[in-house]
Amino acid sequence: MTLPVAVIDKLAFGGNGVCRIDGKVCFVPFSCPGDEVSLRVTADKKSYCTASIAEILHPSAFRTTPVCVIFGSCGGCSWQHVSYTVQLEQKRKILAETFWRGARVPEELIGDVVAAPLQYGYRSRLQFKISSRNGKLRIGFYRQGSHQVEDAAGGCPVALPAINQVLECCRRVLQSYPDVRSISQLSIDAGDSGLVVVIHHGGVVTAKNRAYFIERSGDFGPCTGILLKADNKQSCEKLWGSAEISYRMNQADLRQAPLELTYSPGGFAQVNQQQNISMLNVVRQLAAFTPADQLLDLYCGNGNFSLPLAAEVASVVGIEGNADSIRAAEYNQELNKVANARFFCDDVTVAVHRLVEEGQRFDTVLLDPPRSGAGDAVSGIAGLQPNKIIYVSCDPSTLARDCGLLAVHGYSVVRSVPIDMFPQTYHLESVTLLCRS
Repeated sequence: MTLPVAVIDKLAFGGNGVCRIDGKVCFVPFSCPGDEVSLRVTADKKSYCTASIAEILHPSAFRTTPVCVIFGSCGGCSWQHVSYTVQLEQKRKILAETFWRGARVPEELIGDVVAAPLQYGYRSRLQFKISSRNGKLRIGFYRQGSHQVEDAAGGCPVALPAINQVLECCRRVLQSYPDVRSISQLSIDAGDSGLVVVIHHGGVVTAKNRAYFIERSGDFGPCTGILLKADNKQSCEKLWGSAEISYRMNQADLRQAPLELTYSPGGFAQVNQQQNISMLNVVRQLAAFTPADQLLDLYCGNGNFSLPLAAEVASVVGIEGNADSIRAAEYNQELNKVANARFFCDDVTVAVHRLVEEGQRFDTVLLDPPRSGAGDAVSGIAGLQPNKIIYVSCDPSTLARDCGLLAVHGYSVVRSVPIDMFPQTYHLESVTLLCRS
């Protein structure tokens, strides 16, 4: 049987290359724009198909050699085989095409991607899956399309070096842990100041289990805290060391000391701290705050944006549905002596509609929702009638959907800046400015 031959045109959100077979769109994993490939069709749907590469007939000039030895089987990175310049180009195209399809935003309003200073060794938070069968311990990530653990024996190239050091220590400690089959996952978080905290997930926390990790506390290398999270518990139990992670966010006046922000292990924080600062600076540039501005920060988390921006505006109100995050925001407010911010734990959709009913007004609304987007909160945000909306997004599709909804309420996209928070993957962040038409 003759295999179809195609040239890969571009990359898609999700990581696959895109080509056409007999006029039908075809998605090809681990392909690179410019590759000429022969393909084996793996699924043939009504409007598209998927295929695997049978042979690379002529490799693209943009192909590179992956750094990771388990790239292609690990379910993490999807673009290590693509040159970084092309990764950035493709991310901008993905955002532009999604914006046009979902909200008819023209491509010229999309800025260049803010490149990451580090293409590897940037992630400050990682979750490693654990499997122990027939005496063999595997710690790594799920394989593509399965729940089989691919062992990251040499560590993860996108992780901060401190995380890989602690991971190797955890591997040695768990080799002799009597209840290792109950541990399903390790979460390792690293902060700016050298703190590295590990959470062991799974099983039942017993006196014997506690004693084992406490006795081995000196064997975790640069780790500064160990926590256990039992299957039947919502919260973590600290065994020893620190239970906080901290990082720094710069103020607009660089002559002033950066703010120190903390979060509890297991809570949300951006995984690329250098790009988190880049994102904050883009927010500043697009918002152009004045000292009289009233700022509303929705999905505010631990005050990641609220607190560094507070010095540039008259007041900040932060709203977040996660109680642990709000506790962290209030702690960070006190730690950094920020007087003009208030934080509330509430469902964002409910909260914004209540603010509308109360007749509250804000000059700028900043939102950084989860991957699912703002959804039902959009009409409430528009009802507050802010002059500017700054939308921070990690998902182009829900961003475009919500901007289309905001357009119905009279808000137009003025500028959108993509930010490469996740090199070697298809994921991207963006900061979008909308203004009333």
